[in-house]
Amino acid sequence: MPGIVLVGAQWGDEGKGKATDLLGRDVDYVVKFNGGNNAGHTVVIGGQTYALHLLPSGILTPGVVPVIANGVVVDLEVLFQELSAIEARGVDTSRLVISANAHVIPSYNRTMDKVTERFLGKRQIGTTGRGIGPTYADKMTRVGIRIQDLFDHSILLQKVEGALMQKNHLLVKVYNRRAIAVEEVVEELEAYAERLRPMVVDTAALLNQALDDGATVLFEGGQATMLDVDHGTYPFVTSSNATAGGACTGSGVGPTRIDRVVAVIKAYATRVGSGPFTTELFDLDGERLREIGHEYGVTTGRPRRCGWYDAVVARYAARINGVTDFVLTKLDVLTGWDKVPVCVAYEVDGVRFDELPVSQSDIHHAKPVYEYLDGWDEDITGARSFGALPLNAQRYVQAVEEMSGARISVVGVGPGRDAIVQRHSLVG
Repeated sequence: MPGIVLVGAQWGDEGKGKATDLLGRDVDYVVKFNGGNNAGHTVVIGGQTYALHLLPSGILTPGVVPVIANGVVVDLEVLFQELSAIEARGVDTSRLVISANAHVIPSYNRTMDKVTERFLGKRQIGTTGRGIGPTYADKMTRVGIRIQDLFDHSILLQKVEGALMQKNHLLVKVYNRRAIAVEEVVEELEAYAERLRPMVVDTAALLNQALDDGATVLFEGGQATMLDVDHGTYPFVTSSNATAGGACTGSGVGPTRIDRVVAVIKAYATRVGSGPFTTELFDLDGERLREIGHEYGVTTGRPRRCGWYDAVVARYAARINGVTDFVLTKLDVLTGWDKVPVCVAYEVDGVRFDELPVSQSDIHHAKPVYEYLDGWDEDITGARSFGALPLNAQRYVQAVEEMSGARISVVGVGPGRDAIVQRHSLVG
């Protein structure tokens, strides 16, 4: 049975939660392999909306084992707040398991994130201020704190002392903030230890055994391709590998175990935070997309920047991730336009680029080259087969599929759990 990777193909907020939930009906394990609580999934089930930030979306599907793997950075306060919130709504969370090797977001890294972002002034990245970047930086400089450290007081004390040795100098001498007491941090983290202990396992061994036993494992990426620290619009990116390759390093499952890569992509495009966005709209069309699509961040509430579908980005995502299937979401939002622009190439100083430019400077200065597809006025939210879509909606899907480098297997036509048109199976 397959290992399936699910990633975002744009800048996040593509609707991965819904796709994960759809796949979750056919899988046994759903694995979060990167990121932290700096992004959100919105899943609508039976008319109820669930906003998840740290938990894998599969936690909402009975019988599925949700896994927070080693590549994730975990804010323990957020973890238990989310668990309490969905438990209060009747969701069983007892199946959740967490990697002993996942890194913890200590409170001092949330502080560092906020003060360093403010210090950058006009050069701000657009971080959410939740400590994600500083925690990944600690991981790479080998002063990070892992889940397993919470169960050994001596090791935890040593690690917090080591991390704060430099950070307190920065806070006091550079940022004019008070020093953080080691004991306060240790006490705060140890307060979660006993609640956490039953959930902690060797998730890499668990997942490899599951695949050996014939289980289907879904690896769910946070953020998206264009925010990947290596392959995104650097430096306006997240601090982890949000592309398909990150599923392997972030979970301890080898690349030969991956059978399919599903990328979620909106029928238009959005971005939160700073950074280049070639098809961004600053007119009434942009406002209309934002309002119809409810384009406000799940985690931050920030209004999302909106633009038209970018086939250059789609082709890039298909190549970088090895995409086998696209899930095209929010097609219903485009209802009502007479003509729908699609970006088919970039132009930089009179030169046409059919693929994403290598130079960051070129990406910043790129102008979109549009093709205009015929729109439709019919309500498509009730469609459950491709043939039930208006002819121009079908042609839009077929056109962007041809431009994007992989087949479009599922089309989202509304916010509900069942508001999908399935053209090809994502499993098996």
